[in-house]
Amino acid sequence: MKLAVNPTRMELLKLKKRKEIAVYGYKLLKEKRDSLMREFLKIIKETKKLTEEIEKEIYFALRSFVFASVETRPGVLEEAFITSSKKVKLTLTTKNIMNVTIPSFEFQEEGDFFCYSLVFSSIELDRSLQIFSQLLEDILKLAELENSAYLLSLEIEKTRRRVNALEYVFIPSMTETIKYITRKLDEQERGSIISLMKIKEKIK
Repeated sequence: MKLAVNPTRMELLKLKKRKEIAVYGYKLLKEKRDSLMREFLKIIKETKKLTEEIEKEIYFALRSFVFASVETRPGVLEEAFITSSKKVKLTLTTKNIMNVTIPSFEFQEEGDFFCYSLVFSSIELDRSLQIFSQLLEDILKLAELENSAYLLSLEIEKTRRRVNALEYVFIPSMTETIKYITRKLDEQERGSIISLMKIKEKIK
């Protein structure tokens, strides 16, 4: 679609400069989009791998807990959860991925979940609680990866729209307008030459 501008040499120079900047910006945005996609796919792959590991560990933890529930008295189970001295400290930080700010957690542990009597508890209970305790950091990491993937997907979509706008709307419009102005100026120049030739003939 041709832009609504006056067919003058000044406008032609302005449009050529704008098109040059637009083409450069298009190349940069396209490179950014491709880099974002590579990073996004890398995170998706990492997320899938971590999810599978967590699901496997949760299966073993739940299986051990079921066995522990059968082998251990209810009071011992309650004591195992109530007496735990383990504390988790989370510090919110941010990191930058391709100019996208991603929230991140720094994970710190204090204390121990083995604060109950090991005499009356089963080894299955110990194993189950140990797995669940170790899983916490992985679950936080998974949440961070999924959030990173979501934020990157938003940036990819925004960049994709800009790339498409430049490629299919803005640059073609300027190209068409430049051709139109060039054609008009050529016509004006030919008209001026013909007029000068006619005046010259009359003078002769």
